Amino acid sequence: MLLHDPDAPSGWGGAWRVITFAQAPLEPEIGTDPLLADVTWSWLVDALESRDAVYHAASGTSTKTLSKGFGALAVEGDGAQIELRSSWTPEEPFRPHVEAWAELVGMLAGLPPGSENIAVFGARKAGRD
Repeated sequence: MLLHDPDAPSGWGGAWRVITFAQAPLEPEIGTDPLLADVTWSWLVDALESRDAVYHAASGTSTKTLSKGFGALAVEGDGAQIELRSSWTPEEPFRPHVEAWAELVGMLAGLPPGSENIAVFGARKAGRD
C-alpha cells in the first residue's frame, strides 16, 4: 500500500509511506531456526538495495509462528509460518520499490532472488502456432 500525506508526518520523514504485509507457510523445521526472523527482514532490505530503491525510516516486524493441531485438526500435523509487516518512506521513483516488493514475495514463496527474469519453458504465447 502506498500512502500519501502532504503534511509529511514526523514518523514518516516524508510525504509518502509504503506499508506491506506478507505471510508464507514453512516446514516446521525451518520455523524453529533462531535466525529466521532476521533473515526475513534482511530479504526486504536486500531486495530494496538490489533495486536501488532509495528509502529511509524503515520499520517493521518479522514473526515466526509454530502450530500443532489437536482434535479434528491433529491430522494436519505441525505447521509453521513467517509473517513480515514492514513500512518505509520511499524516494521517487516508486518503480524500484514495487520491483523490490515483488522480489521479496518471490523469496517468501521459495524462489531465489532474480528468478523473475527466468524464462519458463513450455509456456505458449498467444497467437503462436
